[in-house]
Amino acid sequence: MIMLNKFIKIALSKAKKNSVDIPVCAVITKNNELIALKTNKREQNNDVSAHAEILALQEANKKLNNWRLDDCEMFVTLEPCPMCAWAIINARIKNLYFGSYDLKYGAFSCGLNLIKLANSKLSVFGGIEEEASNKLLDNYFKKLRS
Repeated sequence: MIMLNKFIKIALSKAKKNSVDIPVCAVITKNNELIALKTNKREQNNDVSAHAEILALQEANKKLNNWRLDDCEMFVTLEPCPMCAWAIINARIKNLYFGSYDLKYGAFSCGLNLIKLANSKLSVFGGIEEEASNKLLDNYFKKLRS
């Protein structure tokens, strides 16, 4: 549990610094070593696919020189959307840990569960540092609306 909180806290800290895009950050580790850390860059890059998870997967692919991320774990501050979830499944991530549940667009917990559609060994754990993740998102959207 200590390592889980460590990597989610790293993601939360980085996400807080993202003032342009929705504050979401994804961390990928292998053998408890951080190999990728990315935040959302959709607005900044003017790219619909520049979600934190996709960017982190790309960085991990480059570092490991492999699209297969067997034995890697992902930590993300918000439950992944269907686009990111499918990429995570296809990258063969071993475990996914996320903070906030996405009640509208989440791909693993709320109505839609892509694990059921895939032949995947991915294990998914939600609600890690959930309160801090929810607060970060709430503050962002309050600021955006004011």
